[in-house]
Amino acid sequence: MNWDALLNETFWINLAIVLGITIVSFLVLRTILGIVTRRLSKLATGAKTKFLGIAAELLSRTSNLLILAFSLLIALKTVELSPRWESTMSHGWFIALAFQIALWMDTGVRLWMESLTRDGKARNPVTTTIIGIMIRIVVWTMMLLSILANLGVDITAMIASLGVGGIAIALAVQTLLSDIFASLSIGVDKPFEIGDFVVFGEVAGNIEHIGLKTTRIRALSGEQVVIANADLLRQIVHNYKRMNTRRIVFKFGITYNTPTEKVKEVAALVKRIIEGIEVAKFDRAHFLGFDDSQLTFEVVYIMQVSDYNRYMDTQQAINLALLEGLREMDVQFAFPTRSVEFIGGRLPEVSVAGVPQEKAANQPAGDAESQPRGIQPST
Repeated sequence: MNWDALLNETFWINLAIVLGITIVSFLVLRTILGIVTRRLSKLATGAKTKFLGIAAELLSRTSNLLILAFSLLIALKTVELSPRWESTMSHGWFIALAFQIALWMDTGVRLWMESLTRDGKARNPVTTTIIGIMIRIVVWTMMLLSILANLGVDITAMIASLGVGGIAIALAVQTLLSDIFASLSIGVDKPFEIGDFVVFGEVAGNIEHIGLKTTRIRALSGEQVVIANADLLRQIVHNYKRMNTRRIVFKFGITYNTPTEKVKEVAALVKRIIEGIEVAKFDRAHFLGFDDSQLTFEVVYIMQVSDYNRYMDTQQAINLALLEGLREMDVQFAFPTRSVEFIGGRLPEVSVAGVPQEKAANQPAGDAESQPRGIQPST
């Protein structure tokens, strides 16, 4: 213990100066930080973007311990120090600044994760959590490595070890990692979210859960379908919840004996029916062609809503109005018919209840009761 140094008046004067400047610097920095934070909070209340609110939240979570460290470093600049202490101070500045930046970035990640659950939209919580954890790990790892490098530690071997270890782990759990990255892709790209109605392959149902490895779908038949995320993204997925309109195409046929004038009126009738429905937009109605047993019409209209039940109600209304309109026009819907033409030769003999047709015609009416009951005439 160097008692002479402790009894030196200059030492105590320098110590008092350092303490005084540290306290004043801390109070000044804290006051400025509080004023700026409150000002940003007031501006964020009327702003359309969330940037000012996030900035105010980040400043409010500045560490008081690090502010004190900055104040002490500022105070030490006012006194004369040895070269060894000057080098230590430079390292101290970097360490304090690295910690504070890491804290701000960690807070920003937390705020981002909270913002995804505050807007009321359906999100993938697993994906959000994974992305948040990964970003925070990267932030703190980079902070630690930068501090070690600033202190003179050789981090090359450490980085190489982390790379080799990461490759070994990735090879061991590549199937799991493929599903995890597929889950991250679903969360970032958002091809579908919880509650969406999707169809792929032979599966149709609502998304119930998007997990770390699998996605669970409640099928229309009631059972739960579980599929790996990677397998799901390899397929073509139809997301019907995001459908704004429906293009509907349907056909009907009328009989061949319909007069040409009435055939021309059928398309106009269909147009009047569809234009009278509010949620349907008429596109076209044409006499398409000559099919077996019918003259075929093709009709196209656009539903202005995506709800399937409303579409079915609209189609039912169109069908009923079309049925009524064709009856008023004395036009018949076609049904399958077939005509057989017999040319040349002799018609086969037709018997009724086993009796030739000529005998059955000459038989008295009273003899009909003598025929066995339950036997139907055959042709």
